Amino acid sequence: MEEEEQLRSLMFLMTYMLLKRRRDINDANIQRRTEIQRRIRHRQYFFQRQRRMLMMMIAGGIRSNVRIRTRPWTNTPSTDWWERVVMTEFQPCDWLDKFRMSQETFFYLCDKLRPRLARQDTSFRLALPVEKRVAVALWRLASNIEYRTISTLFGVGKSTVCRCVRDMCHAIVALLSSVYLQTPNEQELEDSAQLFQSYWGFPHCVAAIATLHTAIITPSNNASDYANPAGWLSVLSQVAISGRGQFWDVCASFPGGTDPADILQNSSLWATAAEGGLSPVPPPIFMGKTLRYVLLGEACYPLQSWLMKAYPEEKSRRASHTALTEPQQLFNQQLSRALRVSEEALLRLRARWQCLSKRNDCGLDVVPTMILACCILHNMCESHGDAFKAEWQVEVAEAESPQPSHKQLLSTSMDQSNAEEVRRLFCDYFEQQID
Repeated sequence: MEEEEQLRSLMFLMTYMLLKRRRDINDANIQRRTEIQRRIRHRQYFFQRQRRMLMMMIAGGIRSNVRIRTRPWTNTPSTDWWERVVMTEFQPCDWLDKFRMSQETFFYLCDKLRPRLARQDTSFRLALPVEKRVAVALWRLASNIEYRTISTLFGVGKSTVCRCVRDMCHAIVALLSSVYLQTPNEQELEDSAQLFQSYWGFPHCVAAIATLHTAIITPSNNASDYANPAGWLSVLSQVAISGRGQFWDVCASFPGGTDPADILQNSSLWATAAEGGLSPVPPPIFMGKTLRYVLLGEACYPLQSWLMKAYPEEKSRRASHTALTEPQQLFNQQLSRALRVSEEALLRLRARWQCLSKRNDCGLDVVPTMILACCILHNMCESHGDAFKAEWQVEVAEAESPQPSHKQLLSTSMDQSNAEEVRRLFCDYFEQQID
């Protein structure tokens, strides 16, 4: 028994020594691998530091005889066209043709957007100047050509072109909406009413409401909702246009199949106009009565005391036409003439910024912002007196699909109770003008 005890103790001691030896060997291997990895990281850091210093020397204009092998993503095409041709050789007509605005307006826009678009240089590359970023985006909005073409033209990557367009549109909406897209004050309302009466022959009116369809690529979800009355896919926008042909209010985020009346009733414009926000206090006098200024709309909208639309000529599907009185026919004629202000303004908008007249291949998260940005740019160019070429309208008329027409709203359930009385006042006014 004593010998067995001694043997058991000896076996336990040998087992312990073997396990300790194995553990020591494993610890030594781990330490060796850790040291090797530390040396590799140190060497990588040393080489990266050398490369950064060399890149900074080159960016700072310091000559170096060291030959640097750059990665493919650091190689960019030539920017000679932008730096030499555009910035030094472009004539006023070239700025207008390519960027749809004068050179003065272009640099004014760059200064306004600089707080949002300016980028810092890095150790590996210089940031694009704000002027070049704006030029890339404007070229895309004005022509709607492919990113690849603009990329080659400006010497930047395709992803950079996409980012420039997105960033500029967001910057315009954030920084310039309060300047060029806002509710008019009393003086602007009065000026617009005078323009509607003098140019379009419709009194006591300050704006026209219209719709704009922008063609899009097939969305990944709910594509059928974007089919408009003409059958093609679009994003629907509601716009309010003053007598000067400028935009006062824009709602741009609805599928093409949405009912315009639903958009209007759920918009801030409806609430503002219904509360008298588009008329001075106290309201002006019209035909011997106190009456707020009115807006003009298409037949697809409900009749309101502040929103005039044409008398319906189709009474129902069974009856062919309703016999309108002469004053009612005259009212329809004058209203149709006055609504031309919205037709011409939208045509000028689509002609100047052809991304709205051709199929837009941007995502649905970008298109509404792009439409808002184009409306703001339209107002800015019109306010600055930039020239508009008639040939742009010809290009749009030949290239784009006609804007779909919406069905007239025959139901009177959404009409305001005293709206018909207001419309009769305008009939009396036009009848007096003939006499």
